[in-house]
Amino acid sequence: MYKRYRKERRRRRTSLNEHGKRMEAKTRDACSAEPKSLTPLQKQMLKRQQELEYWKLHSKQVRRCNLITGLTIGAFVVGLFSYTILSVKQEKIIDEIDEEAKTFIMKGPRTGANS
Repeated sequence: MYKRYRKERRRRRTSLNEHGKRMEAKTRDACSAEPKSLTPLQKQMLKRQQELEYWKLHSKQVRRCNLITGLTIGAFVVGLFSYTILSVKQEKIIDEIDEEAKTFIMKGPRTGANS
């Protein structure tokens, strides 16, 4: 039984190898079938077609990356703006506290004699 299995496996391998060799020959023939004398206009047209195919395939990915970049920059701007507003408010509060402290010092401490 094992010998029969090995023979079958060898037969499959050789048929796969032959198939691979046939495919290589076909691809070599296809590559060599390209016309050697392309005009500059034809070369430019082929290049544009390749670029168009590339962008058709990758446009969703580019849009997604642009969206992520835009949202990241937007979040940074909003965070920076809110931090600035918060720090300015804190400065106003600190200034108000300083004013209250100055008036308290100017009035002096409350004692029983001057209240």
